[in-house]
Amino acid sequence: MEDFKFKSATKIIFGKGAEDTVGEHVAKHSRKVLIHYGGEYLKEFGILDRVIQSLEKSGVEYVVLDGVVPNPRLSLVYKGIKICKEENIDFVLAIGGGSSIDSSKAIALGTKYDGDVWDFYCGKASPKSALKVGTILTIPGSGSEMSESSIITNEKGNLKFGIDCELIVPEFSILNPEMCYTIPPYLMSCGIADILSHLFERYFTTTKSSILSDHLLEGAMKALLEVAPNIKKEPKNYDYCSEIMWLATVSHNGMLDAGRTSDWGSHRIEHEISALYDITHGAGMAIVFPAWMKYVKNENIDRFVQLATRVFGVKCENDKQLVANKGIACLEDFFKSLGLNTTLTEAGVPVDKFEEMAQKAVGDSEYVGRFKRIGKNDIVEILKLSV
Repeated sequence: MEDFKFKSATKIIFGKGAEDTVGEHVAKHSRKVLIHYGGEYLKEFGILDRVIQSLEKSGVEYVVLDGVVPNPRLSLVYKGIKICKEENIDFVLAIGGGSSIDSSKAIALGTKYDGDVWDFYCGKASPKSALKVGTILTIPGSGSEMSESSIITNEKGNLKFGIDCELIVPEFSILNPEMCYTIPPYLMSCGIADILSHLFERYFTTTKSSILSDHLLEGAMKALLEVAPNIKKEPKNYDYCSEIMWLATVSHNGMLDAGRTSDWGSHRIEHEISALYDITHGAGMAIVFPAWMKYVKNENIDRFVQLATRVFGVKCENDKQLVANKGIACLEDFFKSLGLNTTLTEAGVPVDKFEEMAQKAVGDSEYVGRFKRIGKNDIVEILKLSV
């Protein structure tokens, strides 16, 4: 196990009707907030009205900014920053999934900065302060409700960059599994794929000994594989929704990769796909991860054998390659059972810009990823395996 620092700063309020208490939680930090969200379902199901009622009851003023879309846009972030500065807002309340939360975090950073908030995402500057952020999670998957991460798409150049910063870890996150009842089946499937991708990024490590984390990650994967088909059959089962929502949060709050390196090469590749073609992130990860696995498995075949046998139940055989390949095939079958595509062709994504995507993925670096350092040519080959 490697040296690490771990801090869990987010207060989790988990349970039925938890969003009705948001006013009292916000009031501890602010008297005027920006409510930031996307999706008419929040109005359709009365979620926005309940949030506003709770804020008003606690004497909290608010300004509303909607319009968040998957792969949240920098242009909307700029709009939110302008509102916060003009209205003297000191807290951002995100309602939604990862896109709303990431956009809110970007607004929180930009409001306290005199320059262009994009400076933080492209590495030109480091944030020194930020507004505080709270979240009401409605779509599990990204884990942004308890993480220090934010990923934003800049429409100019189709660039999708992220930042990790302790300043934007949410003060609190409200998780009501009943919110999952409003999620279309396809988006739930994308969320499940996103959760699994976060577990994989941590699982594929170069750390020699991290036994506890291995078992925690494998346990989370097995729980997800068990619950996923059940929630497809019973999308309004509170217990299943609870498991998915908490799995999403735990998979990305930093606890499961404490003391070990994580990879993140696959995420860099997918970001270029969704930046160019605007597909949902989880759907992109269902395409990229099997291809990445096929390309890098010989870097540490034993790790793939361990995944196949411990998580997917592949019987141990003398041929490690066969066992590893069966594990990858099980993963592809799982994604297909969720109604997700596992190739770019099936997803209708053009396959003529691999060189461009690979160059953007590595940027100014020579490689991405840690499990296996992959450069531009490697990424092109991985993308070819995903066709």
